[in-house]
Amino acid sequence: MIRLATVSPCYNEEEVLRQSVKRLTALFDKMVQEKLISPDSMMVFVNDGSRDRTWEIIQEQYRENKYVRGINLARNVGHQNAIMAGMMTAREWADAVVTIDADLQDDIECIPQMVRDYEEGNDIVYGVKVARQADPVMKRMTAQAFYKLQSSMGVESVFNHADFRLMSKRALDMLSGYEERNLYLRGLIPMIGLKSTTVDDVISERQAGASKYTLSKMLNLALDGITSFSVKPIYCILYLGIIFLFVALGIGIYVVHALVTGTAVKGWSSLILSIWLVGGVVMISIGIIGVYIGKIYREVKHRPLYNIQEVLNPEEGK
Repeated sequence: MIRLATVSPCYNEEEVLRQSVKRLTALFDKMVQEKLISPDSMMVFVNDGSRDRTWEIIQEQYRENKYVRGINLARNVGHQNAIMAGMMTAREWADAVVTIDADLQDDIECIPQMVRDYEEGNDIVYGVKVARQADPVMKRMTAQAFYKLQSSMGVESVFNHADFRLMSKRALDMLSGYEERNLYLRGLIPMIGLKSTTVDDVISERQAGASKYTLSKMLNLALDGITSFSVKPIYCILYLGIIFLFVALGIGIYVVHALVTGTAVKGWSSLILSIWLVGGVVMISIGIIGVYIGKIYREVKHRPLYNIQEVLNPEEGK
């Protein structure tokens, strides 16, 4: 039997947290009874700078539930960094770690199969979304578009996989060697290269509350995912510059022909249009290059991804 830990980042999840603990407890009891996991397995909740009663509820559940552990971050550091904090802490407590969002929209019934796959020699087991009817139509469409876009950009990732996965302690130890500040775990973990497999994940509706993963956060994650693992946007700028060079050459030939034949028409519309078009492309190009320079700036500082303020774990005397 393995000692399992689930890691769930929490940001303002007071409405759903108790129900999530209840559902996970029932699953843990079942897996312990089936001798899939050891009785000292645990569910670790990472409070990512919540402004509601999330941490108080985690403390309450820790006192009442033998499976519950808690990690309180000093400030809000974002979803990916909170997951990393939970994984890097829990790898010292367990043989394998399953990351799953606190709202439990991912199918928790996949976890027993993940454990079986781990016992068969897989160090990483990805939860792949095969049905996401519970998600809004716009979210489904944008997600599909993003997965295809990052694939075309050369980013190695598992299609339709988010952050629901099992990782062995060995895989987590290897992941700790990647010291990137700009975290995009969906692209980083496949680079480890250990044996892996997938399980089917059917997304369900939230039990309570609303998703804290706003459109702006999803767009920022998408931008991080592409710019952290691909330089193709830089090459796109280069190719675009070559296209504009040929367009400028064509316009030059046309202008010379118009002057020679006397068909040139005085006007400023085409000139203004060209200025705005070229100016817009230049600004976008500078912006893309600026994103890469900004990432370099963040990386060279080597600032910590997170600071842990408090840990709730009886083995550490907390």
